[in-house]
Amino acid sequence: MSNFLFRYRYYIARRAVQVLVLGTYFLANLYGWSVVSGNLSSSVIFGFIPLSDPFATLQMFFAGAVVSADVLMGVLVVLFFYGAVGGRFFCSWVCPVNIVTESAAAIRRKLWFKNKENTLSFSRNIRYWFIAVTLILSFIFSLGAFEMISPIGIAHRGIIFGFGFGWFFLMAIFIFDLFSQKYGWCGHICPLGGFNAAIGKYSLIKVVHDANKCVRSLECFLVCPEVEVLEMVSKKSHVITGAACIKCARCIEVCESGAFQVSIVGIAKQLKGSL
Repeated sequence: MSNFLFRYRYYIARRAVQVLVLGTYFLANLYGWSVVSGNLSSSVIFGFIPLSDPFATLQMFFAGAVVSADVLMGVLVVLFFYGAVGGRFFCSWVCPVNIVTESAAAIRRKLWFKNKENTLSFSRNIRYWFIAVTLILSFIFSLGAFEMISPIGIAHRGIIFGFGFGWFFLMAIFIFDLFSQKYGWCGHICPLGGFNAAIGKYSLIKVVHDANKCVRSLECFLVCPEVEVLEMVSKKSHVITGAACIKCARCIEVCESGAFQVSIVGIAKQLKGSL
């Protein structure tokens, strides 16, 4: 049992954080607690600490809304956190849709899908095009375009207020990831993930690969949702500087030789591109 807990220590921790975050919002809404109010796009913690999603705020700016000082302060708080930990930390440790997409990926690995070619295949860079499209649509229609259809917001509101038709969107993502492209939504389409990757590219907390310990089992490639960040594996010791890394730590868990570890890496060393 202890080996199981150690092997899945980060996975269990991520699920615990996701449940804790969603549970806190749910109970705060149910009982009127002041510990948190709002949603994952804009919240107030303990009644005075603002948290505002930078991408959602940018959409509202393009939509013509006046951004208040409190919202701007919330954006700065989140940007500071993303600068330290990494923007895509949200994707694996907080976002409720991550549970859906990782479940689909796990089934793909277990069943026959892993031996079949994808019926669809598209570039991971498409999410950056979706950022531009989202901002253009926000400007044209004077509303937060992605916020209106975001499965993240749908899942969050569904857990707090009841899903209703929201189950359809989450099931659609599950089926899409299962039958078409592995991590299709989070790894290729979601504009929030792309935006967070861009602003958290040089975060201080990084995963570091030690080539001297690597035994080339390549288990990390089977579980990593953003395999392009593992280009150095079995080749050289290197900091995983790829902005797409979601800090899920699955590579650390599956690597029996201990070739991966979490470390605080300065920006200068990241720009240098090597240890």
